[in-house]
Amino acid sequence: MSIEKLKPFINGLFVESSSDKYMDVYDPSTGEVIAQTPCCTVAEVERAIAAAKAAFPGWSNTPCPKRVEVLYRFRDLLSEHMDELTHMLCRENGKNWEEARGDLLKVKEPVEVACGAPSLTMGEVLMNVTEGFDSALYREPLGVFAGIAPFNFPAMIPMGWMMPMCIATGNTLVLKAASMTPMTSLRLAALLKEAGLPDGVVNIVTCSRNEAELFLKHPDVKGVTFVGSTSIGSHVYATAAANGKRVQCLCEAKNHALVLGDAPITRTAAGIINSAFGCAGERCMALPVIAVQESVADKLVAELVNQVKTKKIGPAYDKTTDLGPVVTADHKKGVVNWIEKGLREGAKLILDGRNVVVPGYEKGFYVGHTIFDYVTPEMTVGQNEIFGPVLCVKRVKNFEEGLALMNANEFANGSVIFTQNGYYAREFAKRTHGGMVGVNVGIPVPAGMFPFAGHKHSFFGDLHCLGKDGLRFYTESKVVTSRWFTEEEAEKTKVSTWDGAI
Repeated sequence: MSIEKLKPFINGLFVESSSDKYMDVYDPSTGEVIAQTPCCTVAEVERAIAAAKAAFPGWSNTPCPKRVEVLYRFRDLLSEHMDELTHMLCRENGKNWEEARGDLLKVKEPVEVACGAPSLTMGEVLMNVTEGFDSALYREPLGVFAGIAPFNFPAMIPMGWMMPMCIATGNTLVLKAASMTPMTSLRLAALLKEAGLPDGVVNIVTCSRNEAELFLKHPDVKGVTFVGSTSIGSHVYATAAANGKRVQCLCEAKNHALVLGDAPITRTAAGIINSAFGCAGERCMALPVIAVQESVADKLVAELVNQVKTKKIGPAYDKTTDLGPVVTADHKKGVVNWIEKGLREGAKLILDGRNVVVPGYEKGFYVGHTIFDYVTPEMTVGQNEIFGPVLCVKRVKNFEEGLALMNANEFANGSVIFTQNGYYAREFAKRTHGGMVGVNVGIPVPAGMFPFAGHKHSFFGDLHCLGKDGLRFYTESKVVTSRWFTEEEAEKTKVSTWDGAI
């Protein structure tokens, strides 16, 4: 099998990198190297930033309705190429077919939201704010933004969360695609060009953290959007903010669900399995922990095991696969290490996914469904992000104990309650620390017109991505106050200290 040499996308062209270091891209289903992507040099990253800077004046002065015409065409091209893109995403990431297609559909959604930019960016005007004075607020783009994307959603995060609202509002963008999964982003860049996007408006590089550090300090970068680990996110936030940039960092999670005794066991178990094991657990809105009321814990755990045993583990691009592989051999090793740590900490292993072998795909990076029971608060397996198909069951006496246990966690991306009791559902929504809350919804990711609103150590910044927060992140407000003189006023020599401000 030939190994494709990928190229960065700079100023509208796929260009040969001068780097002597290339990083392997694997097919997680087979364990084979399918491509290599360059570790772009500092000079190449600077070239991408320079291209974005040069494109900004022309793009920002393009009327907003004309800018979103490009996004409308891009949306249509996404639909035309959906099967091709889905297969590519399966092949480089390991998501099953339905999950990969959803990754791409979650690009279309924020693109369609961003196509509303002509209305969303409309300002506000008040005539006669004081006598003879009018004030108008305008929203304007800032310049070049940098996006640093993770491996787990090669389409949705860079081309859904980061790109659409950024360019719809008139900014330009340099994306650092994840070196483990860059192929989908690069293909989408080609579709943007086909849709008519001017050269330099979107640029894509792959590089190491060393080169990416340039985004945090470069004077021509006005803002940084990041998705990844909390340790790196806190560094990105501190460094970029210290250099005067707007920053939003979406980081780790350990989302919990509280299952009360009145929850319908069969449907609740199905929702938990979908949330915990979907995308092989490699998502910050996974549901890796459930706090279950003791009165139904045994019944729920038994139902989880029964349903999981019907799920097929297999290659990502087999449309009958329920659980695909994790992204790399190193990531698989990390997940297995966490399972073994859970055993050492004393959790009871109900299902063990460490030794899964898929016939015909023996070298793939597979980890099977794993369930721990009797996980206690001091066990790190139930507190830290594993990013794999591992579910921890914590047993609690009642609503109050469950809520306190959940809120004690340092992360607060999402939180869920399964119950048929309206009072407890309302109390939960009001008192949970989670920024995205599900009531009988296992993955409470909001639609793109709402913000992706993590809290605590799951987010650093002031403005979240997507929704109106995203619009504000990519624009700054300008207020213009004006008045026009009568002939009599034009002759006056005395002007009030406050001159219309009061």
